Amino acid sequence: MSSTTTAAPGGPAPAAPGRARHAARRPVSSTAVVLYLSLGGLSFAVLQSLVAPALPTIGADLGVATGQASWVLTAYLLSAAVLTPVLGRLGDMVGKRRVMLVVLALLLAGTVLAALAPSLGVLVVGRVLQGAAGAVMPLSIGIVRDTLPREKVSVTIGLLSAIFGIGAGVGIVAAGPVVEHLSWHWLFWLPAVLVVVALVGTAVGIPESPVRKAGRLDLPGTVVLAVGLVSVLLAVTEGQTWGWGDPRTLGLLVLGALALVAFVQVELRTAEPLVDVRLFAVRGVWTAHLVALAFGFAMFGTFVLVPTLLQLPSQVGYGFGKSVSEAGLFLLPTVVMMVVAGPVAGMLVRRVGPKVPMLLGSVSVTAAFVVPAVSHAEIGQVVVSGVLTGIGIGMALAATSNAIIESVPADQTGEAVSANTVVRTVGSSIGTAVVAALLAGGATPQGLPADSSFTAGFWACAGVGALALAAALAAPSVRRRRQVAREAGITDVDAA
Repeated sequence: MSSTTTAAPGGPAPAAPGRARHAARRPVSSTAVVLYLSLGGLSFAVLQSLVAPALPTIGADLGVATGQASWVLTAYLLSAAVLTPVLGRLGDMVGKRRVMLVVLALLLAGTVLAALAPSLGVLVVGRVLQGAAGAVMPLSIGIVRDTLPREKVSVTIGLLSAIFGIGAGVGIVAAGPVVEHLSWHWLFWLPAVLVVVALVGTAVGIPESPVRKAGRLDLPGTVVLAVGLVSVLLAVTEGQTWGWGDPRTLGLLVLGALALVAFVQVELRTAEPLVDVRLFAVRGVWTAHLVALAFGFAMFGTFVLVPTLLQLPSQVGYGFGKSVSEAGLFLLPTVVMMVVAGPVAGMLVRRVGPKVPMLLGSVSVTAAFVVPAVSHAEIGQVVVSGVLTGIGIGMALAATSNAIIESVPADQTGEAVSANTVVRTVGSSIGTAVVAALLAGGATPQGLPADSSFTAGFWACAGVGALALAAALAAPSVRRRRQVAREAGITDVDAA
């Protein structure tokens, strides 16, 4: 039987034997913990989106077609999806700080390799290494839960969750100016500086988490999950290029679905599963996953729709004729509102639980897409949409992370938040693919997306926002959630 060390009510968990006991006695600076974890999360999130606007430039410089260059995104996505649950589970087993150091080292190695890459193959290898840092989010949330005072947990998780959305927005905003004034290599050199600071800060300023869940890594489950996720995500990301009716696309979707069903069966029969799929039956968990899926779709949907609309020539009658750099600046209101909404959501969680900020975020993001779906003829409508999107994403992502930790024991934080991260990644991939397909499907004779295609894209994202709203409504109330938590022996959640 595996041994477990869990958190005590009213503060950090009691120390586990050995090194964890020594680490737990070190004084913990909340500011340092938040700073270094934020830098790690920001660098990962920036790298997730930074290269997308630069793919044509990267392809031209390396002598490959843009379609081939898209593997720079695909490799990163697949690596993150597969390694996030594995590294999250390892964090629960051997120590979250220890695994975080490994993850940041891999991120740094991959970033430097990508910055120096002389060919597409080397660049793709670098991106695979970077994708390992998908585990930064679950590991960070686990460290916060295990080491900070209880009264600071929900607000800090709100801030960290917002930073992941902020980083994605910053990547889109910064890509144009960096490529225009420097070169695409600096898309990696600049984040590398953040990674170095985060790595050194984590080594010297963050104590090891005292919470452990002893066991072994579930290798059969890891292999089956990898087959399922890679198949589904590869089909989604390449479906637009191959064709949605292409045998390769359909075959991968079928294989992925079968593998994911098999994964559930394998995990139910495994004593020490990679992901405890029984947690998906917990109402507070599955509703948070649905909200994360929808918001992943909506967030990357807007990152495709808004810059594309802004960069279309004004002569077509519905474009705004902005440059890449100017279009990126119009995403700044979204980024700023994420900064504000994330911590506010954390404060709301402490007072009224995660359901209310999930509802507010879902309403906000649905309205954010209804506005331009009705009319996007004026630039002010795009700005209003961006503000509402930032509020919604900041609120909902912070709330879903808090909902997860209030629904699972402390020693399962890594695997549970990892699953939520993977779900959001899948949503992001689907959102990007669906919106791109809608824009490509209604092209004008000049090959530009038609106005009706943007309207369809905005309505699609609004519909997904409504799905998030339905899931948020189905989430348990704060009283019910904490009753279930007490019954499950979860004692380190904020008292309402």
